[in-house]
Amino acid sequence: MTDTDNIKNRIEAHLRAEAARSHISASPWEYWTALSRTIVETIAENWEETRKRYATGRQAHYFSAEFLVGRSLQNNLVNLGLYETVRDAVSQHGFDLGELEELEADAALGNGGLGRLAACFMDSAATSETPLTGYGILYRYGLFRQEIEHGFQHEYPDVWMERGYPWLVRRDGDRQCVRYHDMEVWAVPYDLPVIGFGTGNVNTIRLWKAEPAEEFDFNLFNSQRFDDAVIQRNRVNDIWRVLYPNDTSYDGKVLRVRQQYFFVSASLQDIVRKHKESHGGDLSVFAEFHAIQLNDTHPAIGIPELMRILTEDHGMEWEQAWDITRKTFAYTNHTILSEALEKWDIGIFQYLFPGLVEIVRRIDAQFRTEMAGRGVSHDRIQLIAPIGDGKAQMSSIACYGSFSINGVAALPTQILRNRVLRDWHQVFPERFSNKTNGVTPRRWLRVSNPELSALLTDLSGGEEWIRDLDKLAPLETYADDPVVLQRFLDIKLEKKRQLAAFIYQHEGVRIDPESVFDIQVKRLHEYKRQLMNALQILHLYCRILDNPEIEMPPQTFIFGAKAAPGYFRAKAVIKLINEIARIVNQDPAMKGRLRVVFVHNYNVSAGEKIFPAADISEQISTAGFEASGTGNMKIMMNGAITLGTLDGANVEIAEAVGPDNIQIFGVRTEDMEATRSYYNPQWHYQNTPGLKRVVDALVDGTLSDGDTGMFRDLYDHLLHGSDWQPADPFFVLGDFKDYGIARDLLVNSYPDRMAWARRCWINIVRSGRFSSDRTIADYAREIWKVGPVPIG
Repeated sequence: MTDTDNIKNRIEAHLRAEAARSHISASPWEYWTALSRTIVETIAENWEETRKRYATGRQAHYFSAEFLVGRSLQNNLVNLGLYETVRDAVSQHGFDLGELEELEADAALGNGGLGRLAACFMDSAATSETPLTGYGILYRYGLFRQEIEHGFQHEYPDVWMERGYPWLVRRDGDRQCVRYHDMEVWAVPYDLPVIGFGTGNVNTIRLWKAEPAEEFDFNLFNSQRFDDAVIQRNRVNDIWRVLYPNDTSYDGKVLRVRQQYFFVSASLQDIVRKHKESHGGDLSVFAEFHAIQLNDTHPAIGIPELMRILTEDHGMEWEQAWDITRKTFAYTNHTILSEALEKWDIGIFQYLFPGLVEIVRRIDAQFRTEMAGRGVSHDRIQLIAPIGDGKAQMSSIACYGSFSINGVAALPTQILRNRVLRDWHQVFPERFSNKTNGVTPRRWLRVSNPELSALLTDLSGGEEWIRDLDKLAPLETYADDPVVLQRFLDIKLEKKRQLAAFIYQHEGVRIDPESVFDIQVKRLHEYKRQLMNALQILHLYCRILDNPEIEMPPQTFIFGAKAAPGYFRAKAVIKLINEIARIVNQDPAMKGRLRVVFVHNYNVSAGEKIFPAADISEQISTAGFEASGTGNMKIMMNGAITLGTLDGANVEIAEAVGPDNIQIFGVRTEDMEATRSYYNPQWHYQNTPGLKRVVDALVDGTLSDGDTGMFRDLYDHLLHGSDWQPADPFFVLGDFKDYGIARDLLVNSYPDRMAWARRCWINIVRSGRFSSDRTIADYAREIWKVGPVPIG
């Protein structure tokens, strides 16, 4: 029997077992489900063997509030080397594999870079045979499904798993009880396989679903008090209902903390249980077998929770338990915005888990005593103590209770040491290190850009580069080869045509694949400065109106972003982008010259289409604010030129590709503090050519915000500030002129196609250091102290 026939027979068996149909009568959805289950069946033996092998030695665990994994089918088939075989099998059954792939919803388990990084890390760990297990929450509706209505963002539930998700495997036997002061909850694990490329290893992301200890109050139901009978069930369902529930109210904050404790407590109980099964009841050696990485502060409550498990559940003395805890946890900081470091009212802890509060207070008292003994001043202790001003300071708990603290790019890590976590660095300098983020070349090159991948494979003589991206470096010899560069340009044009078709289908906007595709897709935040981009587009529009003879290549600006539901100003920027798009796209004078598109509900699958088609990668955050960025890596890896500030990982991209192959602008981080001391946005508003016109457009009737006051708020924010924040804190007006000059220089170099292709090619072949394989190797070697555990 051929491999193709074997696949066909197993798909047929799953169809009959789960849908009671043959492939002849099965719907596409039923067939996709059966195909996915067939692949899970294919990996089952290796998956089980991987879990068993990892359990016997030292291993790492990745605690993350997000895992933005995207779709599974295509990525898994590529990693297994089964794509062509399965394509032939489903074709013989009368289905198209590409169409089946589009049926799969993106797993709504994350939002932005934090969750996508976690997913890349899990892929790299499986590929490198690193014993790493992810732990998170099985969000029923994710963050939200974004729709744009009259230019405004509206949020709806992201219904991604209501019809079932065949890649998840429920493990009832591993459920854990999570106890709050006001309720007890079952945490039921659902395991998601992470398949390594070119290896037998199948790692696991374990996602917890909250279920009530009691389904509903039967007596209340029998008394016809139907709503009262299910109150507790609804409160339990709130825990796993959405990612990052709006916390502008006190109840929202309580739910956030409840949610964080839920997955952390369940995960720690699970790890301790497995440790006892594999290594006996001796928890004194726990830290010798386990390293737990905290992906930002969301899971930092795990430090007092492990103390509770060790001291209360297992009777260990405090000093021994603290020594084990401190040797177990490592903390990754993902923000250099001090205000973004989580702080929760201690009253919330008191309400949810009063016993845990006493542990946090004891940790706080121990810290204060230890620091006083080191000669640290009272004021400094008060500033960074685990409890301060009546709040649990989660970053302080993470820093104190971890043996390692790392940033995620070289410049931001230096900012952590010198500013954000300066006091901690002075006390524990040996704990700090940098681990520059990376992205998986499997998802972001091999899967999303098979055409470019085929070219790289052809030139390098094999697919070894997919597991070791540094192997692309020798291909730099083709940077002056016109035949190779033309092949690259042909591939880029094809990816742009594919994206144009996708945008027309989903947004109803026609764009020209021959135009310059200028891309900014990322989480909407003021420091990422989508506002500056939008104002610059409006300025370009005005320049063309004033001087129709101006010569420049046609340009298409493509945005994608979600704003947090409670983030009013970020939602105003989305409305502004869509309002500018409306004006520009309806103006006949702009036909063939300028287009603006906002891709709604931006997610991983959209990114897989957008990144390979980019010509210009907008990475324009205010210098000193971006923790790293990974979109910049995905886009440069696919052959685009970065237009950006020297911020986050842009610094290292610039080092890698050289100044001729990136366009840098704006105030540098080291100059920002001095610049702020005399910065006057009003001066720039009055003296920068064209700037007053576009800023005034926010309030002079040129643009409409539907009488919401959104644009007036943006205007006042840029020019006047508020009682608690100065005007233009993210330097939008200050960098506006330099940004426009840099963009014009880059766009006007586009018509020299061979020179442009050469710059793009340099970005591709020098992208090796931005593979998450390198990042995971650094974590495994330098923090977790784990080695590869090959399966099969």
